[in-house]
Amino acid sequence: MEISPTAPGSTNGAGAPPPGALIKDSDTRTFMADVVETSRKVPVIVDFWAPWCGPCKQLGPMLEKLVKQANGKVRMVKVNVDENQQLAAQMRVQSIPAVFAFVDGQPVDGFMGALPESQIKQFIDRLGSQGGMAEEIEAAVTAGREALAQNNLAEAAQIFAQILGVDREHAGAIAGLAKCQIAGGDLEQAKATLALVPPAKANDAEVISAKAALELAATPVDHSEIANLTRAIEANADDHQSRLDLAVALNAAGNKQEALDHLLHIVRRKRDWNEEAARKQLVKFFEAWGPKDEFTLLGRRKLSSILFS
Repeated sequence: MEISPTAPGSTNGAGAPPPGALIKDSDTRTFMADVVETSRKVPVIVDFWAPWCGPCKQLGPMLEKLVKQANGKVRMVKVNVDENQQLAAQMRVQSIPAVFAFVDGQPVDGFMGALPESQIKQFIDRLGSQGGMAEEIEAAVTAGREALAQNNLAEAAQIFAQILGVDREHAGAIAGLAKCQIAGGDLEQAKATLALVPPAKANDAEVISAKAALELAATPVDHSEIANLTRAIEANADDHQSRLDLAVALNAAGNKQEALDHLLHIVRRKRDWNEEAARKQLVKFFEAWGPKDEFTLLGRRKLSSILFS
């Protein structure tokens, strides 16, 4: 799968297959190619139906709608049992509607009868997380994160935008694109990007990290304030409020190491100061930096060592 770039929030990006490629009719002659072979690349849902079947008329359109919303992560094949009785018998279809899911050439899941839309969506989401496309999307997300970590903002942003052209609700890609925009200083665009996160994914760790990064980035860098706060703690090493304010200012200026050291100093000297304000600020930093950031990993180790010593 080659992921093509698309603006976040578009409904049918260049990377998403057109609806006609997602849903098709099949029969005994083409079933092997349409279902078995195709499922080696992307999961395929097979809907056995008939024109006279009332529940089929409800289930079919609902399946088609949700498959289109999945943006290419699954395909759908429709088989009319009246015209393909031998195929239905081979699949042991005893009543309709009957739905089967194929991955890597094998049936892996399915259900019979009409289900509520919410359950069908869960079925499709679960199926969409399998197969080659899902793996390729995750590989692209990893590449985007690596580019972002190396400060290759344009490359990272392009990768995340391409992913959103295929899966516009991918929390990792939305968060990654927002972080690119934050790093580039476009905070308003980052805010708009994060607004695309669906409610069900609001608590995703990467989304929380991007929101925390946006909040911290909104703190303006005042170099004169950094100088004043530095003098304040040089005069009084136990001026914890000045030290905490200095840590926030240093982080805003991009100096993670010193910001981390100052907060750890407060925790080490008086961990319960101001209702554990230093520890809470560290947690905000960790969220903003992300779980795999070198300073997050270092800070968590040092914080644990202090708290549990």
